[in-house]
Amino acid sequence: MRLRGVTRSAGRGWRAAAAAVVAASVLLGAGCSGDEESPAWRDGGSSSSPASQPAASTVAVTSPAADATGVMASTDIKYSSEDPANTSVEVADADGNKVEGTLDKDQKVFRPAQALEWGKKYTVTVTGTPSGGKAGTATSSFIVMDKPSKLVRVMSFLGDDQTVGVGMPLIVRFGRSVPEKYRADVQSRMHVTATPAQEGIWHWTSPTEVHYRPQTYWQPHTKISYRVRLAGVPMDEGWYGRSDLTVNVNIGRSFVMTVENRTKQMTVTQDGKVVKTIPVSLGRKKYPSSSGTMVVIEKKRKTVFDTLDEFPEGEGYRVNIDYAQRLTWSGQFIHAAPWSDGEQGRRNVSHGCVNVSMAMGKWLFERTLMGDPVTVSGTEDRLENGNGWTDWNMSWDEYKKGSAI
Repeated sequence: MRLRGVTRSAGRGWRAAAAAVVAASVLLGAGCSGDEESPAWRDGGSSSSPASQPAASTVAVTSPAADATGVMASTDIKYSSEDPANTSVEVADADGNKVEGTLDKDQKVFRPAQALEWGKKYTVTVTGTPSGGKAGTATSSFIVMDKPSKLVRVMSFLGDDQTVGVGMPLIVRFGRSVPEKYRADVQSRMHVTATPAQEGIWHWTSPTEVHYRPQTYWQPHTKISYRVRLAGVPMDEGWYGRSDLTVNVNIGRSFVMTVENRTKQMTVTQDGKVVKTIPVSLGRKKYPSSSGTMVVIEKKRKTVFDTLDEFPEGEGYRVNIDYAQRLTWSGQFIHAAPWSDGEQGRRNVSHGCVNVSMAMGKWLFERTLMGDPVTVSGTEDRLENGNGWTDWNMSWDEYKKGSAI
């Protein structure tokens, strides 16, 4: 076919342009065909490389170090992860037995429920599976220290599932003195969980005993769990913690007793409501009762007070006592004293105790719990800290000074 007005050379150019248009249309059709083998198009480019695969999660065991030996039996397992919320940790011994424990994903720490066994090998496997990514895994092993020959006993005064008063301190004792330079590390391994949560702190009352109290009295019906993780932890030169310790206790209703020397009356408040006012007789001038805040340490339905060796000749006594509740180590009690019935509410005649009638002694004894607080005010003597569980006889600022941390 010949086009009018078009030269031969121009015709060849037109045919080349037409061929280019046809080729372009073929390529465009291929690109939109939905064919699985079609090239991927990005940002208008013509690259035909396949899409990159999802990146694997980056995880690692950071402590104990790989192949570490002599690891403490109460060790924490620490790890790193770019996505802690989707990371799991498994610890197993050489026989494949899994170690039970709790995983703190915020701190990135796995804490075994019990101390690991002396001299055994354990393997840690950390697996991260982030959303949209591939699972990444890290494995590391370590060996726990052999059982030391010098071990320090760790003991709790309270037992599991015991119910105590709102003023009850948590009390942990050690089988030997803990030097000051070791106390911060020991205290850092003593954890208290309260439900509902309440601010509190540990306070060293002596080199062998440490207490814990909240800033104010425990809230009624609080559930408390405290754990002391000291197996294999250095507690002195060449001495190590013998074991871990976990205790769960319950706080009962609020039951608070206040005694005023001026009025010679005890006011009993339960759950914020005054439920009883009781006449009392306190210590006579020569043997005054101590002013301060104490708690009920122990209760004895019947006991014998024998002070013949404590007081000057003619002033000591040996007498049967009903409904005795100890407040101090020096021997101050709340107890029934029928011989002072006529003086109760009027005059102080005791040797330092809080005397009440037989009926009121029974009434109190049937309602109190160990750890219920008692505050005495207005007497000639001030309660000495350490003479009983005097944790509440200190301000919060004073109490915090007894912490090693």
